[in-house]
Amino acid sequence: SYKQLPVNFYQIQTKFRDEIRPRFGVMRSREFIMKDAYSFHASRDSLAATYQTMYDTYTAIFTRLGLDFRAVEADTGAIGGFASHEFQVLADSGEDAIAISDQSDYAANIEMAQAVSPGQRPSATQPLALTATPGCHSISDVSALLGVPAQQTLKVLAVQGAADEAGRSGVVLLVLRGDHELNTVKAEKHPLIASPLTFADTASLEQARLVAGFIGPQGQTVPVIADAAALLVADAVVGGNQPDQHATGFNWERDAPLPPVADLRNVVAGDPSPDGQGNLVIRRGIEVGHIFQLGEKYAKALGCTVLGEDGKPLTVIMGCYGIGVTRVVAAAIEQNHDERGIIWPDAIAPFQVVIVPMNAAKSPRSVAAAESLYLQLQQAGLDVLLDDRTERPGVKFNDAELIGIPHRIVVSERGLDAGTYEYQPRRSREAEHLPLAGLLARLGVAADSQA
Repeated sequence: SYKQLPVNFYQIQTKFRDEIRPRFGVMRSREFIMKDAYSFHASRDSLAATYQTMYDTYTAIFTRLGLDFRAVEADTGAIGGFASHEFQVLADSGEDAIAISDQSDYAANIEMAQAVSPGQRPSATQPLALTATPGCHSISDVSALLGVPAQQTLKVLAVQGAADEAGRSGVVLLVLRGDHELNTVKAEKHPLIASPLTFADTASLEQARLVAGFIGPQGQTVPVIADAAALLVADAVVGGNQPDQHATGFNWERDAPLPPVADLRNVVAGDPSPDGQGNLVIRRGIEVGHIFQLGEKYAKALGCTVLGEDGKPLTVIMGCYGIGVTRVVAAAIEQNHDERGIIWPDAIAPFQVVIVPMNAAKSPRSVAAAESLYLQLQQAGLDVLLDDRTERPGVKFNDAELIGIPHRIVVSERGLDAGTYEYQPRRSREAEHLPLAGLLARLGVAADSQA
């Protein structure tokens, strides 16, 4: 990015390596190895171009590795910046929830996925009335007692508000549909809410005259913010603002003014996709890569400046790009295995092919043919394992399946007499008997390598 700028780029790289890298945590340990890269730019346009190049490169890498993955919009979190994407390998054992459209390429971390709540609120049919709900502090308890579904209730969460110019803060009420979960990452970005998000303590609730566990949106003097889905509920069950009391038949505008609206909730399966194409599906993912547009946050902290084209100092704009190398291996196994063991994708298999000569101790012909094929495949650029142990065939086959070698070739006297080799992909239960030319073609060996 600095080919046209008068700057000692090596000095910036060295300073960043020695002073910034530790802030990102341990990059290499016995348990975790990470590919770590950074870029430095004179403009946001330059950063955006490199970011896209890295995005495309990561996509090519994980595609080449044969992984079922998604690049998802992600929150920048504590690292900061103004844009980031995670690369998530889809697996039921994944630690992250991600939202994926069933009809498009849209994908986002659950923290970032926009909740779309279409529709109109029905007309009110019930009067507002208090009902006793002793000891019912949770939505599930209230729903069970009153016999109403959770989506017919509204829950009100009291959180700490952002401080004003004088340093004072109060309570802010967040209203969600009863069956929805608060997305804290979204909520704490709201200008009226303190970051990090903190629920109001007992003293704050008492000062605001709020009854914990029984707060309703009606009659409030503190700020109220509602999720869009909460405004579509009519005749709702809400807190009664009195101990052990809830109100039924709550309706917006009649019983409380419409509050400001914000996206406060986690998306759920079946929500409309934010891009307008299809509905969302919630999957689990294992994060194997993460890229960031960091901006100037760390460069300012370190005083990383260069002379711009106008001769004046400018603060560099940074990008950060990581791949969890050992995580890729673990994620590939999570996504590729069966009851017999690992099923390695070809690109990262420790060996792509295993050759098993039958009855090696008594069949020099099979051993010679196996060794000849071994050398031929090696010369063609394949990683090949020749299993010349004296173990029984079943032991060799089980070991190859457990290790997960993608392709198995059996060389036997019978096959040589027929002019064929027994070939079985790791993902298949059935073996094929192929002539040499057909075998090499199945392994992707070019015709000019078959001579």
